[in-house]
Amino acid sequence: MSQALYRKWRPHLWEKVVGQDHIVQTLKNAIRSNRVGHAYLFSGPRGTGKTTSARLLAKAVNCLHEDITQRPCNECEHCLAVNNGRFMDLIEIDAASNTSVDDVRDLREKIGFSPTQGRFKVYIIDEVHMLSTAAFNALLKTLEEPPPHAIFILATTEVHKIPATVLSRCQRHEFRRIPVTTIVSYLKKMIADEPEMQVDEEALILIARQSTGAMRDAISLLDQLASTGEKISLAAAQEVLGTATNQSVIDLVEAILNKDTAAGLDCIHIALDTGTDPRQFARQVVEYLRGLLLVRMGNVEHIDVTNEQRAVMGKQAKTFEMPALVEAVRLFNTAANESRSAWQPSLALELALAQSMLEPQPVAETQAAAVPHSTPHTAGKKSKVVQKQNNETEDAELEAVFGKKEKRPASIPVLDEEEPKHEEEAEDHGQSHQAGFTYAQMREAVPEVRQLIRKYRKNTEALLASAKSFSLKNGVIVIGFNSPVLKERMEKSDHQEIIQRAFTHVLKSEARVRAVMERSKGAMNDLDDDISPDSLVGAALDLGGQIVDKE
Repeated sequence: MSQALYRKWRPHLWEKVVGQDHIVQTLKNAIRSNRVGHAYLFSGPRGTGKTTSARLLAKAVNCLHEDITQRPCNECEHCLAVNNGRFMDLIEIDAASNTSVDDVRDLREKIGFSPTQGRFKVYIIDEVHMLSTAAFNALLKTLEEPPPHAIFILATTEVHKIPATVLSRCQRHEFRRIPVTTIVSYLKKMIADEPEMQVDEEALILIARQSTGAMRDAISLLDQLASTGEKISLAAAQEVLGTATNQSVIDLVEAILNKDTAAGLDCIHIALDTGTDPRQFARQVVEYLRGLLLVRMGNVEHIDVTNEQRAVMGKQAKTFEMPALVEAVRLFNTAANESRSAWQPSLALELALAQSMLEPQPVAETQAAAVPHSTPHTAGKKSKVVQKQNNETEDAELEAVFGKKEKRPASIPVLDEEEPKHEEEAEDHGQSHQAGFTYAQMREAVPEVRQLIRKYRKNTEALLASAKSFSLKNGVIVIGFNSPVLKERMEKSDHQEIIQRAFTHVLKSEARVRAVMERSKGAMNDLDDDISPDSLVGAALDLGGQIVDKE
């Protein structure tokens, strides 16, 4: 059985580690200065070198080379034993299959024994986030105060699942995704030492992109393609990896630009019919649209494409409107996530295509008219100016109706009590007034009056909403209340004046308003005599409340 390429090319020296220079330099300096910590946490995406670096650190602290700057030498007995998996003092634990507290207790019992071969016992716990809460708690004390001959190296792809108490006891190193250009360069070096392997550069770029920054994944994909026994071309790589051609992606984006739904659907169906994985195709479209977005924002150097593709992307980016481009990226990214669970493989892609061709939601007409062509830097400021202008216009209209708003006192003083007048008496003494509107017109105006008053003073509108009847007597609008508190509240403040002005404005004719008691209705009895306008009920009414029932 042949050895897998990623195992054959696993780095055995610090200099061979790719794309993690910031971590390599830190660990080398720690070894040279004899300041190696007792606990490390290596976190980052899969295939970026976490376990490899952990083994290199284990080799370095146990290397027999006399020059400390040359450790690991990869030539001494201990280094070779680590390479072959025969070093007794390197213990690798898979936390995914050893998650219980009993496994950690067993580790604690054995850690006290002195090293068998080397200077240090090194424990590498892979996928440490899989440990149970009880196991983490059992590990805490050992991590905080381990024996002087023990070193812990924890590796994880999901650092957010590690308890803070564990994080605080470790030196943390974050492994990064490896750039496409770096992966391609490393694969070229590998191919140079593998004479039977021939690969086109475009195929290498495709492999590097599909690996999403993981060197191990890139080497595994190359190993898979090498099994075909032929020269690895771009077409062969696309067929094996289930990806669509670059032209298919370009044609789909062109269809989106031209709002050509039929052409876009043809691109999707042709790609899927030739064996392209729907999720993979969606990812390719997202990657391409992301490239257009970067071109549109002037960040061309972060796009790993050929010069020919770069020219095509430049033309399309100029045609794409920024809001539509951002929306397309979002839609196809969602399609990439939903393709796995869709009952119809092409459904998510078809929905993304249809939605990306819809016209963007228009901005409010007033704002669109006020801000016709705003630049990204000034649009926000102009919208605030428009809103401020609208508010000022509305305030001016209200001031024209009700007069300038004055600050009201915190509470309305209670006037000297007078003998209550019966409504019949009030009507008899009321002066006759010729109204310029009919009863029907007055009733139709009530909703508009309430809406106008609500903009000016909400508690006045609430008082008007509590009215039980509206009538027109001798040219005066008579508002009936079931509560003396409400009637008195209207008469002893400026509520009546506000309501009167609102009716005058809406009816386009001078209106007079008067409040009366509705005793005959029986729907609600008078409030108790001990409730005054400045009581709790009165205060609630002044704040906009309404009386709906009485117990």
